[in-house]
Amino acid sequence: PPGTGKTAIAVGIAKELGKDVPFVSISGSEIYSAEMKKTEFLMQAMRKAIGVRIHEMRKIYEGEVTALEIHKVPHPYNPYQQIPKSATIRLKTKDEEKQFKVDEVFAQYLMQQGVEIGDVIQIDADSGRIVKLGKTKKAIEKEKLDLATEEIVDVPEGSIVKEKEFTYVVSLHDLDVATTRRGSFFSLFFGGKEEITNETRQEVDEMVKNWVDEGKAEIIPGVLFIDEVHMLDIEAFAFLNRAMESELAPIIILASNRGMARIRGTDVKSPHGIPLDLIDRLLIITTKPYSKEEIRKILEIRITEEKVKMEKDALEYLTDIGEKSSLRYAVQLIAPASNIAKRNGRNEISKEDVMEAEKLFADVKRSMKYLKEYEEMLLGG
Repeated sequence: PPGTGKTAIAVGIAKELGKDVPFVSISGSEIYSAEMKKTEFLMQAMRKAIGVRIHEMRKIYEGEVTALEIHKVPHPYNPYQQIPKSATIRLKTKDEEKQFKVDEVFAQYLMQQGVEIGDVIQIDADSGRIVKLGKTKKAIEKEKLDLATEEIVDVPEGSIVKEKEFTYVVSLHDLDVATTRRGSFFSLFFGGKEEITNETRQEVDEMVKNWVDEGKAEIIPGVLFIDEVHMLDIEAFAFLNRAMESELAPIIILASNRGMARIRGTDVKSPHGIPLDLIDRLLIITTKPYSKEEIRKILEIRITEEKVKMEKDALEYLTDIGEKSSLRYAVQLIAPASNIAKRNGRNEISKEDVMEAEKLFADVKRSMKYLKEYEEMLLGG
């Protein structure tokens, strides 16, 4: 039934899974778009919910910058403008110190990152990417800064040149997009909503399987949460039937507040508006209306979150409203009741404030009663 915590379960699952496990939440009505097919939208949502943790060993140069000189030359088209041609940089760790001469690509990265003497940097030898890790404590003290936005880091230990493992998590959909554009990983963050071919997805699946076999990657099955699933039509359900049993499929959670309802796109009635053959593949979790104690506890949490104070009898009265009407209505009355209390010069919400808020804002039952009472005066659809 409505208001029994279906979406709350989704939020709880997302927080419990942690940051590396993909969690994708969509609504049943989102699939209807002029830009792409319904089945393509669902497939992309499923691929977003499957993560790939990639492990990569890369050669890097890491150390504190003790000397930096960027050599510039006039721009070929504008002699008044200077552009970097090369750079000389000296890096130091606790165990060694070396000087390097780098080309214009590295020199441009050094300028873009604003690298200065005293910074601790990391240079990727293959891609030329430079990352500022922070500034040494000695450099901060030398500049006599009381407050600094840059992180204070220690001078690295060991050799300047080292092999380091990098781990990053991407979704199968990210890899699909990168493969479609045949670009680098940075191309993931730009572009439109074009459809992806099955051949591309098969290519990505093969590539990921090879990575897993070689020990370079591991697959992280995530969760796809589809709220208001009764909004999907028969075509979308037929696609889900097949897709959820494929080799690379996430855990799919469907939520609906419908009883016996017509399946969209047909004249057939079915439980929750979902075809029976799909229901047969599901494990069903039933949610029940909250008890009075549970409503009180939820209201207490909400009151704390909204940073307001409420008298005990006011909370009890609000709990009764939640039990008789709905929890959503009771929660929505907290803000107006708080404003009424402030208008009357009080910091704590009293029972009278809640009663006044209830009087001003009707719940569904009172609204329906009002409609029936003034039905003749209201305009018809």
